[in-house]
Amino acid sequence: MRKTLTGLVLAGALAAAAGCTAGDEQPEVHAPRVATGTLEQLAHRAGCTPDVQTDAAELRQAGCGNGDDRWILATFATDRGQAEWLDTADDYGGTFLVGRRWVAVGPEPLMTELRGRLGGTVERSSSHHSGRSGGGHEEGAH
Repeated sequence: MRKTLTGLVLAGALAAAAGCTAGDEQPEVHAPRVATGTLEQLAHRAGCTPDVQTDAAELRQAGCGNGDDRWILATFATDRGQAEWLDTADDYGGTFLVGRRWVAVGPEPLMTELRGRLGGTVERSSSHHSGRSGGGHEEGAH
């Protein structure tokens, strides 16, 4: 079940993460305290009407935005579930905004902007299909 859910989330995340760049420095954004809450609460705070795609006990996922501004928001029941998802997602590359038991995935400029609303840490994957995990670049503090 976990691999199926991870696969569903990764499929959505890959579609949203097409705007990945490497090495670009973004201006420091003063981020608020890291947001917490349900998928719907986080989406509301981000200014999104969530299109829920996965609704399971371990993981909830929704699409937000349209066109080039499309991004994915996922919430997790456990820290371990989030860590496993991030480890797997890192193999595919992308830009992630990471909070406590939630992750947003989308174009880097949008993730930097969302950080101003949700807090968290912007992480860029460094592997880009290399089969390695870890080593992403982080901005900001929790």
